[in-house]
Amino acid sequence: YLCGITGTPPHKEIEKTALGSTNSVEWKYFQNTLDAIRELKNEGVKIVALEQTDSSISLLEFIPDTNQKYAFVFGNEVFGVEESVLLASDLVIEIPQMGTKHSFNVAVTAGIVLWDSFSKTVLKI
Repeated sequence: YLCGITGTPPHKEIEKTALGSTNSVEWKYFQNTLDAIRELKNEGVKIVALEQTDSSISLLEFIPDTNQKYAFVFGNEVFGVEESVLLASDLVIEIPQMGTKHSFNVAVTAGIVLWDSFSKTVLKI
């Protein structure tokens, strides 16, 4: 699901990097992220936001249930995930980091989280 200011196909820049995947990957656009969350929750999907908060848990502690569908919410690279979206999420997780910089760009974050979930559920690492 794509939300807010995220670009949507068809778009020249998306087609350039997607290399045809826009024809095989289903997507849906929502102006408001909370509308997407409501729809997903109605379908039994757990909402997991990626953000550093007082109540977030480490990605290392997140063990996905193989019988559960998840939707991961990745926020704006400058402002992160909106407070209202965090409150509507079932879980908030963060990627452990060291040093003075405490963020990754959204593409790197998505790659880390998706690989971590795949490796824990499919590969059982």
